Amino acid sequence: MTVSPPRDAGPVYPAAPRTGPVEVLHGRPVADPYRWLEDTDDPATAVWSAAQDRLYAGEQARWPGREALRGRMAALLSGGGASPPVVRGGREFHLRRDPGREFAVLAVREGGRTRVLLDPLDADPSGSTVLDAWEPSWEGGSVAVQLSSGGTEQSVLRVLDAVTGAVLDGPVDRVRRSPVAWLPGGRAFYYVRRLPPERTGGRHRRVYLHRVGTPADLDTEIFGAGRSETQYYTVATSPDGLLLVVGASEGTAPRTDLWTADLSAAGPDRPVLRPFQQGTDARTSVRVRSGGGPLLLRTTADAPRGRIAEARPDATGPGRWRTLVGEEPGTVLGDVAVLDGPALERPLLVVVRTRHAVGEMTLHDARTGARTGSVPLPGQGTITCLTARQDGGHEVWFAYTDHITPASVLHYDAVTGRLGPWAGGPPAAPPAEGVRVSQEVVRSGDGTEVRMFVMSPAGFPDRPRPAVLTGYGGFGASMTPGFTPQAVPWVRAGGVYAVACVRGGGEEGEEWHRAGRREHKHRTFEDFDAAAGHLLARGWAAPGRLGVLGSSNGGLLAGAALTRRPELYGAVVCAAPLLDMVRYELSGMGASWREEYGSAQDPADFARLLAYSPYHRVREGVRYPAVLLAVFDGDSRVDPAHARKMCAALQWAGSGDGPVVLRTERGVGHGTRGVSRSAGLYADVMAFLAHHLGLDLTKDASG
Repeated sequence: MTVSPPRDAGPVYPAAPRTGPVEVLHGRPVADPYRWLEDTDDPATAVWSAAQDRLYAGEQARWPGREALRGRMAALLSGGGASPPVVRGGREFHLRRDPGREFAVLAVREGGRTRVLLDPLDADPSGSTVLDAWEPSWEGGSVAVQLSSGGTEQSVLRVLDAVTGAVLDGPVDRVRRSPVAWLPGGRAFYYVRRLPPERTGGRHRRVYLHRVGTPADLDTEIFGAGRSETQYYTVATSPDGLLLVVGASEGTAPRTDLWTADLSAAGPDRPVLRPFQQGTDARTSVRVRSGGGPLLLRTTADAPRGRIAEARPDATGPGRWRTLVGEEPGTVLGDVAVLDGPALERPLLVVVRTRHAVGEMTLHDARTGARTGSVPLPGQGTITCLTARQDGGHEVWFAYTDHITPASVLHYDAVTGRLGPWAGGPPAAPPAEGVRVSQEVVRSGDGTEVRMFVMSPAGFPDRPRPAVLTGYGGFGASMTPGFTPQAVPWVRAGGVYAVACVRGGGEEGEEWHRAGRREHKHRTFEDFDAAAGHLLARGWAAPGRLGVLGSSNGGLLAGAALTRRPELYGAVVCAAPLLDMVRYELSGMGASWREEYGSAQDPADFARLLAYSPYHRVREGVRYPAVLLAVFDGDSRVDPAHARKMCAALQWAGSGDGPVVLRTERGVGHGTRGVSRSAGLYADVMAFLAHHLGLDLTKDASG
């Protein structure tokens, strides 16, 4: 293979012919010189990729302390953990990863003893199979599990006996993390499955009723015919089997349509679905209860920061719902659980909110919504996965984490008021030492206040340091505090690690999300620019030693930062990134993201997408910083072609001293991975940033 000549004595890059087309789209010529790199089956792509692997290996060998860092990352990640238990029929189902284990297992705790029900390594000792989802039956006698291999997240569903682990049913393919809604008795459930490839290309989904022990191809279609290929569905049933709720949303749109059906009237295979919420520009989720009582709703209808309401199953639209707990200024509603056990004086609602991304937990009268108390938390962290008993109780379980504390399961008893570790979980890992966390307020270009978490060395004076800035800013997802293992050795070595809560996320509610999506996407990038400027102006970051790290939609954010202000950064890492925004809809799960970004088929959307698309903003002769693009060959969400094309473009265009390298990891995808794989990825990313930002990770500034 021939190579292009070096630029300014920089790396020698593999040749990449600029042979792609120039297309006229909505009257504008759009060049795509590396279109050929979209085809993984093209021998030229394989040759180019192999050359990039060799280039990456050579650069990787230059990063000091990488192997030692990998060991430190493995130690930080291997402490073990669990998910809060889902209690069914006296059994506590949960994910569990004991210290030193590579993957979590599905475990059952019963009578004070814990046993493993499913270990993915038993199904595949190679470690390429992961557990995507699971749902126990109401009585706890069976559990539906979904596993996928190679990082593809193309799940296959089976039903296991909760006592013996024996396979009772399956495999059922084409499910991809489907919701599962059991009927009483554990002999049937509703779920979502894609149509086979010979029908509309296998893209459309349907809601089905499946009876355990019968072939999936004989399942009864319940809902979805005539709807678009980007529709996603949810299903839920009441524990007594009398009510079915079906939800539908268009891709990732912040809107939900809902239907309810009385299963006692027509039977589970012929439900008459009645509109419950239709055409309302709001997200709503339903908690179904037995006994014909009202539905409990979490909704953004008439409440962008979320409210809790209740309604009869036949109440059509938000106008007929009764608010129990309204919006609270400055907070965003997260979750709710019902406690109605006989030991309580009155039924309670346990409500989780965030205030500027930091979690809070309060107690409310379940009948009136009046606040009755609060639950003190261990720190300024995040609460997730709130669970309670379905058959009445006075306990809740939830996961707690913050930037320096690994996730652990906590248990709250509403009778005694005690909060403590769940007895069924592995020992909680202690918080990392030597790291201080503060929250800054950044003023964006239009005057909007943007929050940013800053991690810095504890016990040392603030001064300009090598710094890494990360963010996400999309799909209403919030950058709430969560254990950040890659930041710990970075900060302990004397660096700064910052997390910007930019618009497009959900940190300040649905309006915050909408302020950074579609035609407002530029605000996401402007907020990030402001965060970078704040770090430099306030002396957190040293000039020339500021780096960017982003993955997935955050990879788009990092790519935009790179091409908007290349002179501002010393190194940039984009992992599993979206970078060609003109063609993002044509691969992976891109078609389902049109509500978030807009569509290149629309002239106005196209103009906006082209204006910020990082791949199309690359310019010859610009001095770009060092860039690492990381992709995973099993990624079925974001096509690795985005990074391949961007890599070729940057290698062609740049005149900077830093290299542009592509890290391709095989046998994994966008989601779940084992401890050693995660440790390797974190070590490579942080070693790359340290090498190019001038931080010695072999030192420990904390002493």
